Amino acid sequence: MLSANEIRQQFIDFFVQKHAHTFVPSSSVVPLDDKTLMFANAGMNQFKPIFLGLEKRAYTRAVNTQKCIRAGGKHNDLDDVGKDTYHHTFFEMLGNWSFGDYFKKEAIAWAWELLTVVWKLDPERLHVTVFEGDKENNVPEDIEAAGYWEAVGVPKSRIHRGNKKDNFWEMGDTGPCGPCTEIHYDATPDKSGAKLVNQSSDQVVEIWNNVFIQFNRNPDKSLTPLPAQHVDTGMGFERITKVIQGKTSNYDTDIFIPLMTAIQEVTKAPAYGAKLEDRKDTAYRVIADHIRTLTFSITDGGVPSNEGRGSVIRSILRRAALFGWLDFGMREPFVHLLVPAVVANFGEAFPELKRDPKKVAAVILDEEKSFLRTIERGLKLYQTAAEKAQKAGGVISAKEAFDLHTEQGFFIDITAKLAADGGLTVDRAGYDKLFEQFKIDSDKGRKTIIVTAVKGDLPKTDDSPKYVPGPVSAKVLGWVSDNTVINTGTLAVGDEVGLLLNRTNFYGEQGGQAGDRGVIEVGEFTFEVEGTQRLGDAVLHIGAVTSGEVSVGDVVTALPGTERIDIMRNHTATHMMNLALREVVGDHIDQKGSLVDAEKLRFDFSHDKPLTTAEIAEIEAQVNRDIREDLPVSATIVPLAEAKKLPGVRAMFGEKYPDPVRVVAIGTSDLANADDGMSIEFCGGTHLNRTSQAGFFKIVSQENVSKGVRRVTAVTGRKAFDYVQEMATVLSDLTSKFSCSVEELPKRIETLQEDVKKLQKTIQKGTAGDLNTVGDTLVAKAAEINGVKLVVGEVPGVPVETLRAQMDRLRQKAGSAVIVLGWKNEDETAGLMVGVSEDVIKKGVKSNDILKPVAEVIGGKGGGPPHLATAGGKDATKLADALAKAGELAKTLLQK
Repeated sequence: MLSANEIRQQFIDFFVQKHAHTFVPSSSVVPLDDKTLMFANAGMNQFKPIFLGLEKRAYTRAVNTQKCIRAGGKHNDLDDVGKDTYHHTFFEMLGNWSFGDYFKKEAIAWAWELLTVVWKLDPERLHVTVFEGDKENNVPEDIEAAGYWEAVGVPKSRIHRGNKKDNFWEMGDTGPCGPCTEIHYDATPDKSGAKLVNQSSDQVVEIWNNVFIQFNRNPDKSLTPLPAQHVDTGMGFERITKVIQGKTSNYDTDIFIPLMTAIQEVTKAPAYGAKLEDRKDTAYRVIADHIRTLTFSITDGGVPSNEGRGSVIRSILRRAALFGWLDFGMREPFVHLLVPAVVANFGEAFPELKRDPKKVAAVILDEEKSFLRTIERGLKLYQTAAEKAQKAGGVISAKEAFDLHTEQGFFIDITAKLAADGGLTVDRAGYDKLFEQFKIDSDKGRKTIIVTAVKGDLPKTDDSPKYVPGPVSAKVLGWVSDNTVINTGTLAVGDEVGLLLNRTNFYGEQGGQAGDRGVIEVGEFTFEVEGTQRLGDAVLHIGAVTSGEVSVGDVVTALPGTERIDIMRNHTATHMMNLALREVVGDHIDQKGSLVDAEKLRFDFSHDKPLTTAEIAEIEAQVNRDIREDLPVSATIVPLAEAKKLPGVRAMFGEKYPDPVRVVAIGTSDLANADDGMSIEFCGGTHLNRTSQAGFFKIVSQENVSKGVRRVTAVTGRKAFDYVQEMATVLSDLTSKFSCSVEELPKRIETLQEDVKKLQKTIQKGTAGDLNTVGDTLVAKAAEINGVKLVVGEVPGVPVETLRAQMDRLRQKAGSAVIVLGWKNEDETAGLMVGVSEDVIKKGVKSNDILKPVAEVIGGKGGGPPHLATAGGKDATKLADALAKAGELAKTLLQK
């Protein structure tokens, strides 16, 4: 049987050695240079500029295996992972490509040859689909592809017609497109799967899709033949491996089996049993899938965070940890221990995995520790939400799901999983609205447009004047409205568009620098620009008409706002701080990201601990010294190969730089004689002419972004002055209130903190006193069954949070135990709480095994994770009966 590694290599060798393709390594699964993509999600992503006619390569035939992630955004398979045999968040896409070279005949013949001759798949189990045509849009049936399939020996009975949903591919509303022909594998015992083609059956699955890009979709929906025809194919590596190895599940192949073995070794769980309905086996599949996604994405520069792709990485990591907690009883970090298994299994095909696996594991470990510190509290708060839901139709409210995410780090995927386990649902639509508003409120009010494709051709903008101060005269070429390019007509007051000019001095948001604001005007016409964005070679001025009118062809004046100088101050200061960080903290400092706008500068860099007070002071001193020395700031265009050789030059990992590249130097304009002690960076942003124009520099905060990545936020110029003045006012108020000098203030605050702690302890002791006494009595009277204490009894009715704290205390006091507490509320309802120690869970007794049948006695229901479950009921008169039943049931379970 061929191994997965052999299958991957045979695919590549077939096209390289036999059909003259160039092997092109997979692009990063984290496309740092493409803001329109959260992750690489298809093999064609890195070739998109070729299909759009924006770029040419030295080759016309290519082959590769592309690292892909489909989680978050439009393409999201996260919820389905583990529940079936074939969904993954990370997968490989095998592909061969033709850029204006071969077309349908060769692609079809070679696909058939590889599948039936090289891999020796049974031809009678292969079905193909071709496009049936679209009369509404005047697209003909793909008779040509059908003919080529017949030519290689596929009978007409196994050539099926598919509609435009399944068999026509388009990049967007406009642009390159064309028909597809798919290959499906029939795994039915009697080869009777013809009727299951394209029916989402696991018996007949698509394994390979050949896209023939031969048309251009125009804004009016019509199709025009392309001057050059292309082939874009994609074959799921996991699926074809399953077929070739004769397995019924992707997870049963040697792509995943080594990971399953590693999971068992780390968790000490029972062996993987490959059952779909088994919670333990589901957890195996989820964790195996997620550790691949985490290892590949973090290796390629992804960072767990609360925004964008970083939030998806963090969510996936926490989801893996939660499955370990709930289904394997893991109370210590374990996910990071699986990284070596991923590297061992995939490092040959993807050598980048071997670059620094310890760092990848360290990032995961740090995140695991953070989540484990909050998971128990999060589960308790979730349980409170679940109890309310049980009384309100079985739906967890949008607000509680939102609070669990934003306050406890329980991403919506985690809350949804817990809810499903307990027979509940989540108000997902309401949550989405709250979270969308949260993101809007978190924005600074800057209007932005993110466009992946527009209807119509975007004209090129000459933005070279952006580096020159002063107004610029330009011609209106049109505007973008509702993702459509409009190049005729007139704009009037209230129209909100992305205005297109033939030239501009506005900086389009790029490279971490915010786009400019300002005005575009002529006569009585005024267009307020709220943000500026680059899209290909075009610059969009995003805003609204506030007075007058303008028509296509009119000549206007473009004038960036006064905040431009603040952006320039912050950008130049970012370069100075980058140099100071390396000199003060060490040469290991490497830029991981930045944001520069008129308010602040934000800089992410590699470092594994907080900056000390002394380090911050020295960094500030060095930057301000450079400002006082009034150093020159120069920008030079240099061939990329030559620029990379400059002494001390800095470039950001994962960033795609043009050739030639713009090099910004501080302290010299003579790059040939520059030295390592100078700030020299690749940068296309706007900068000051001299450092003195920055005025003053002040670091205002630092924080941890992820394991090994710190973030510093700083201000310059007017904002720095305002910050220092504000801090001085606060300091003056404090010294006045405490009647002390500045030097005495820290000691006064320390004394106050100690007094507050003493007061809190006194209050807590009084509240818990009676409950502690009752609990201790129950433990003292507890029976012992097979070495496990059975603690059952009624306690005073107090807030659920207090009872959970009491349960934690009693479990610690009792050791190996099953604890069942019941209480009556003032409204004649009752509650139950079941706690189970870790060793008892491993013996097969979980909290829900006792709680769910007992809750019925008081007319209620409930649930929770294996170690703690709660329930509410409407009949407090039956509490004694419920506790008696709980004792008997627990006794029976413990005696097994």
